[in-house]
Amino acid sequence: MSMNSVPIYLIFAIFTSSSMLEASSINGGGLGFKQENPIKRSDFPTGFLFGAATSAYQVEGAYLEDGKSLSNWDKDIEMMHSLGLESYRFSISWSRILPRGRFGEVNPLGIKFYNEIIDDLLRKGIKPFVTIHHEDFPQELEQRYGSWLDPQMQYVSASILARKIDGQILGLVSPKPSRVRPQSLIWLKFWGLTRPGKPQKARSGPEQKKEDFVLFAETCFKSFGDRVKYWVTINEPNLTAELSYERGVYPPAHCSQPFGNCLAGNSDVEPLRVMHNMLLAHGKAAKLYHESFQAISIACFFFLITFFLKKIRMSFDPPIFGDYPQEMREYHGSELPRFSPEEKRFMKNSIDFIGINHYSAIYTKDCTNSSCLNGGDRAIKGFVEITGERDGQLIGEPTSMPRFFVVPRGMEEIVNHVKTRYNNRPMFITENGYSSPNVQDVEVDEILNDNKRVEFHEAYLASLAKAIRNGADVRGYFIWSLMDNYEWTHGYNVRFGLYYVDHKTFDRIPKMSARWYQDFLKNDSLVDRPSIQTDI
Repeated sequence: MSMNSVPIYLIFAIFTSSSMLEASSINGGGLGFKQENPIKRSDFPTGFLFGAATSAYQVEGAYLEDGKSLSNWDKDIEMMHSLGLESYRFSISWSRILPRGRFGEVNPLGIKFYNEIIDDLLRKGIKPFVTIHHEDFPQELEQRYGSWLDPQMQYVSASILARKIDGQILGLVSPKPSRVRPQSLIWLKFWGLTRPGKPQKARSGPEQKKEDFVLFAETCFKSFGDRVKYWVTINEPNLTAELSYERGVYPPAHCSQPFGNCLAGNSDVEPLRVMHNMLLAHGKAAKLYHESFQAISIACFFFLITFFLKKIRMSFDPPIFGDYPQEMREYHGSELPRFSPEEKRFMKNSIDFIGINHYSAIYTKDCTNSSCLNGGDRAIKGFVEITGERDGQLIGEPTSMPRFFVVPRGMEEIVNHVKTRYNNRPMFITENGYSSPNVQDVEVDEILNDNKRVEFHEAYLASLAKAIRNGADVRGYFIWSLMDNYEWTHGYNVRFGLYYVDHKTFDRIPKMSARWYQDFLKNDSLVDRPSIQTDI
């Protein structure tokens, strides 16, 4: 299929992990995954986009420089060009652009920072593939109203933004009056409010609304939209819901038994609220773009998710069909938030492409008629229990991530499932990567000679190519990640990168996998496994 006419895209992306039911006829995976017939660049359609990915929080550093604030987690373009990347997926730090969210001003140094990255990429012929929100956001939003637990994260009405008392406009009317704080006149003018006197007329509709996420997205569209053709709204909202509000291992560390022992939270309810607010934030940002910016540059939203099959419908049904699937309503009842008729209208078809972050496959056990451990018998888990082992055999070779096994066939299966469920809506594989096990106590030379990573990508690309040959409309593939980075709660002990980073000198040293990817992209053939060189 030819893709020379691909326009500008706004994308919604999810984290995916294929689910393989115990009742399946699929055999146990096996631990070998080397391809007998190596995959070639020519096995993919003309115009297929190959790249690599990172996120702001995981690689940028400088967390308090150039006006950036603390986040809730508190670029090497020539290297990419030499590697032969056609696209680079990176995220915009919310805390660098709007350090206080809607309660402060846009940071011009943050805008300058990303303008330089985008311009440098384009000068090298590399397409910027921009994620608006990838986990991190200003800590002030958490402290003021609980971030994604509260609809204010996606919207807030002008009528509650400010109030006039004795001719003075004060700041946010918080749910708790003790938290009300005066805001700057500049902030008030931004919202169309002045002092003394009455608030100015709303700029659109009977009541002006500004959303924290939509304000951030709008700032990105205005600042970078003339050059960015691919936009991702929110990365892996399902993982945010699970890790931050079900298991409580990411900030703000909310959970309840049996999923964890946190100081606050409700693991059965809060993930649903968070996911709902993130879905609406995506839908409103997409609506804004299509109504206000598309005349300047046409785009499509990707919504990225890594998912088990049971979570695909929760994540993609609303932005494609306009509502949750019926089985979710049956599982969760009144605990599952509802979309209003207006919300259903703007949510429906709010993505043009589907972004899939895929790493692994795993077995699932049906818990509707049998006892399960670790909360598998609860609706929030879809009444399934996950396991990487069946009949004493692992589903695939283990990696350094507990739930990530090497199961290349999972790539074809997840793509085929999405193709069938969503009428073959175009897809991008926005993340796929291998985390080398046991990297803490090994020599650098061993880290650099990452033959297993090369085998992983060959096998997963072969599986993807098979799905494409069978009709799946997949238009790009991004390796996670360009370089070893800060892997959230795993720190620097998990390595996905094509490049090793020396933390003393900050030098980027190419691994064998970087040499392989360079040859794959530039020569349409594969060299023999090379001894590592450092001239990329």
